[in-house]
Amino acid sequence: MSTRRLTTAQALVAFLARQFTERDGRRHRLVAATWGIFGHGNVAGIGQALVEHATAPPPGTPPGPPVMPFLQGRNEQAMVHAAVGHARQSNRLSAHAVTTSIGPGATNLVTGAALATINRLPVLLLPGDTFATRPADPVLQQLEVPWAGDVSVNDTLRPVSAYFDRITRPEALVPAALAAMRVLSDPAATGAVTLALPQDVQAEAYDWPEEFFAERVWRVRRPRPDTAELDAAVRAVRAARRPLVVAGGGVHHSAAESTLDAFAAATGIPVASTQAGKGSLRYDHPADVGGIGHTGTSTANHLARTADLVLGVGTRYTDFTTASSTLFAHPGVRFVNLNITGFDAHKMAALPLVADAREGLEQLAGALTGHTVPAPYADEYARLRAGWDARVTAAYTPADENARPTQAQVLGVLDTLVTGDDILINAAGSLPGDLHRLWRTRSRDQYHVEYGYSCMGYEIPAAIGTALAAPGRPVWALVGDGTYLMNPTELVTAVQERVPIKVVVVQNHGYASIGGLSEAVGAERYGTAYRYRAPDTTYTGDPLPVDLAANAASLGMRVLRAHTVRDLREALADARAATVPTCVYVETETADTVSGAPASEAWWDVPVAETATRTSAVKAREEYDRHVAARRRHL
Repeated sequence: MSTRRLTTAQALVAFLARQFTERDGRRHRLVAATWGIFGHGNVAGIGQALVEHATAPPPGTPPGPPVMPFLQGRNEQAMVHAAVGHARQSNRLSAHAVTTSIGPGATNLVTGAALATINRLPVLLLPGDTFATRPADPVLQQLEVPWAGDVSVNDTLRPVSAYFDRITRPEALVPAALAAMRVLSDPAATGAVTLALPQDVQAEAYDWPEEFFAERVWRVRRPRPDTAELDAAVRAVRAARRPLVVAGGGVHHSAAESTLDAFAAATGIPVASTQAGKGSLRYDHPADVGGIGHTGTSTANHLARTADLVLGVGTRYTDFTTASSTLFAHPGVRFVNLNITGFDAHKMAALPLVADAREGLEQLAGALTGHTVPAPYADEYARLRAGWDARVTAAYTPADENARPTQAQVLGVLDTLVTGDDILINAAGSLPGDLHRLWRTRSRDQYHVEYGYSCMGYEIPAAIGTALAAPGRPVWALVGDGTYLMNPTELVTAVQERVPIKVVVVQNHGYASIGGLSEAVGAERYGTAYRYRAPDTTYTGDPLPVDLAANAASLGMRVLRAHTVRDLREALADARAATVPTCVYVETETADTVSGAPASEAWWDVPVAETATRTSAVKAREEYDRHVAARRRHL
């Protein structure tokens, strides 16, 4: 058997450079690049291995090892966010790896890993680990656990990983690496995949079988539905008078948008979308009724309350989608769930249809040929759609071009500038609600809101990863001041790599979303404003003199300040045309009026104090008890 003598780290990088996915006849590099921050736990192992794969051999020379592109990050969590942005834009067919040192570098991965796994998006984590041979104990940054000698801080990644292994011997890399690729490329199992690499094992040499480095293609399957499950689903749809499709992220992951378009056009069934599924249909498709749930449209939520059948396609049914189990109120409502995982397909006591979203919709459409919803139902939701669109236009339209904009008007100005090429990225704060309710999505991948984990600080690094996966397209990171302050460091990476992301910083002097929630639950916006402390110890003084525009400029960004709606219109147009990383800074109206968007008319369960002395909390509890009474389990 032919072998090659390499270190464990060299073998791993050489292996990763030869892995591919294939779906629908198209191949993709499975691990397209590696992000890294080096420390003593990975610099001599993975770091050295990446150097050997950093450049292609000169023309005319014998072929060398495949290149593994390297990207230098500034924060470990942010590197995972960038990798996730790339994976989502790549329809989960391509991933990035992230390498860190031991200790804090490794534990900084946990939040990003949770985000990836919750959103079912592939990312390969390669944290350094403490010595497997234990020549000294403890070593720098080692966690000592008196009751277990084999535990390290990397074990914090176990519960947030779709696959975890610790490579304590070089030869153990072979089965672990193959298992890692299997999970990364499996649409029903993917998420964060962690291979913890003890720093001594990384640098240890071994005679590797040449077969380990052979090119491998991992075919991403499109499973078709079981015949009996399909028959049951078809009968349920045919029997329904008020059916509703809830489109989730699985529609995008399986590239089923055109199939859903045809299905909705043929059957007339209206389509509401979750945060992950928004854009499954264009906003102007006759069957698109907008976002559903707590941040959804009143149109979609009315249809959800009165639906007698809900066809979930690629959705996890989070509490925002179900309005904390109060939304689907029809006494006889039934669910059919088309999902690639049996786990999600059985939620809501549904008739399961375990299949790829595109394959399942095609099979359903074929079996429902000639079936359409009753004409009065189609007329009803068409009227509601038109009414909601008028409310969006009103929220978008400023009364005075020379006034400071509301947050909704910021989106309205952007709405006039973008085309289907633009990609909008957001994750946390008050913006996800406004975007879900208001944004007029023009293409299948324009709307990129991470709301499975809703992680502050996701937007800027994810924009970089997305732009790397979609070169030449305008990519916008929409961030509030709270989110910006969480994680602005990757602006430096955008500047260094010359990735022309467009960052819109909306300054509203605090946590606007949580401030509104705080008021609703009787906590009186306490501790949610970015203001000086007042004599009564609350943060109700003047706004802090924080200049986020100056901060962005100090990190190398080109910065445009907008004081009015008119300024904003010019600045956003300038930013869209820019070929360098550009930041648009705009101060909106105060937190009380930051949004300006119409209400979704759907509840979200955040428990309110059962006993309190302050009037605000007492009233909030009364309102809470009223909503709780409407909650139901679908059994």
